[in-house]
Amino acid sequence: QGQLVQSGGGSVQPGGSLRLSCAASTFTFSNGYTFSNYYMNWIRQAPGKGLEWVSRIDQHSTKTYYADSVKGRFTISRDNAKETLYLQMNNLKSEDTAVYYCAAFAASSWGQGVQVTVSS
Repeated sequence: QGQLVQSGGGSVQPGGSLRLSCAASTFTFSNGYTFSNYYMNWIRQAPGKGLEWVSRIDQHSTKTYYADSVKGRFTISRDNAKETLYLQMNNLKSEDTAVYYCAAFAASSWGQGVQVTVSS
């Protein structure tokens, strides 16, 4: 079945930007479904805290949803032809420091997580 493969984490100063990617091209979803069949999500976990849902996008990029904490700064998108999910993060703040995961909840499938550190 494999795993959703994430990339793009790193360290930036406050006010900086990062783009996270989540590739499903090597991942086999169950029941013959593919990446384009699923809502996709970004979730994060800050040090010492629980999981926090960040954003969600529907199968055809017609609907996007954001946590209040990131609204106006983060943008979720997807490319179904490339089977890849993205999270563009702008104007990053120290409180955005966390491990970020992509996930298809309906498929119980998660990426491996990438660290994002925002610090001066």
